[in-house]
Amino acid sequence: MNYNIRGQRFQVTDALREYTEKKLSRLDRYFEDPIASESNVTLSVTKGKHTVEVTIPLKGVMLRAEEKSEDMYASIDLVVDKLERQIRKHKTRVNRKFRQGSGVRALFKEEGSAVGVLEEEDDLELVRTKRFDFKPMDVEEAILQMNMVGHNFFVFSNVDSKEVNVVYKRTDGKYGLIEQG
Repeated sequence: MNYNIRGQRFQVTDALREYTEKKLSRLDRYFEDPIASESNVTLSVTKGKHTVEVTIPLKGVMLRAEEKSEDMYASIDLVVDKLERQIRKHKTRVNRKFRQGSGVRALFKEEGSAVGVLEEEDDLELVRTKRFDFKPMDVEEAILQMNMVGHNFFVFSNVDSKEVNVVYKRTDGKYGLIEQG
């Protein structure tokens, strides 16, 4: 796997680069063939929090994880653990759906391989369905509505674009907008 490791607002040392590559190389054991795509790793420090963000584009799957802690090395360990859980979870879903098929399933090693992966059963039970009419509104009104109901996201009909959009509260306290593509 190729790594594009960069620091945001700080210089990545050789030791930190080597540690990151070593830890991320643990993920190679989950795949049949070497990953041809380039993995993006962003290391940053903001307000004393060491953040590691990893994005690995695969055929039909985008693996992404972000972790923050007081120590950069701990953040790297945590983000690799999170990515391993994502891979196991996705492998379980794919194997359940496509027992005899190919495609995405071919990315992951089969059972009984050198690495015995414990499959985690996902409980994907739908427990509630809500239905409501969208009142057309602008983004600012949607943010106010979201804050009034106390949620961290709000689905609404955008009065300007006539499309269904989502506003959400980001971890930095600011807001984001998801538009239909």
